[in-house]
Amino acid sequence: MEKQCLECGEKIVGRIDKKFCSDGCRNAYNNRVNKDSKNLIRNTNNRLRKNYRILEALNPNGKTKLSRAKLIERGFDFNYFTSIYTTKVGTVYYFVYDQGYLPLENDYYALVKRES
Repeated sequence: MEKQCLECGEKIVGRIDKKFCSDGCRNAYNNRVNKDSKNLIRNTNNRLRKNYRILEALNPNGKTKLSRAKLIERGFDFNYFTSIYTTKVGTVYYFVYDQGYLPLENDYYALVKRES
């Protein structure tokens, strides 16, 4: 029985467990199959990367206070963060990796950097 490549349909020569005729066909097949989930992951990672760079640029000394408007002006998206830290007294910090922010009164935020 002749096996055919899952991507192009060409005859497969070689090992009995091969599914593709070449690395190119294997890559094309997997890229096509995983396209939607990879786009979601890529877009989320890009958003997290942008948020991280914004926090890092606005907080060079590891601790500062600024307005929500300043973050939004830079393109910060409050829907994307990597973790939440709640202190013993209930204060909630949002982190993008080691860069964090704490909502304060009057639309201000305290920016912090977690020491590693």
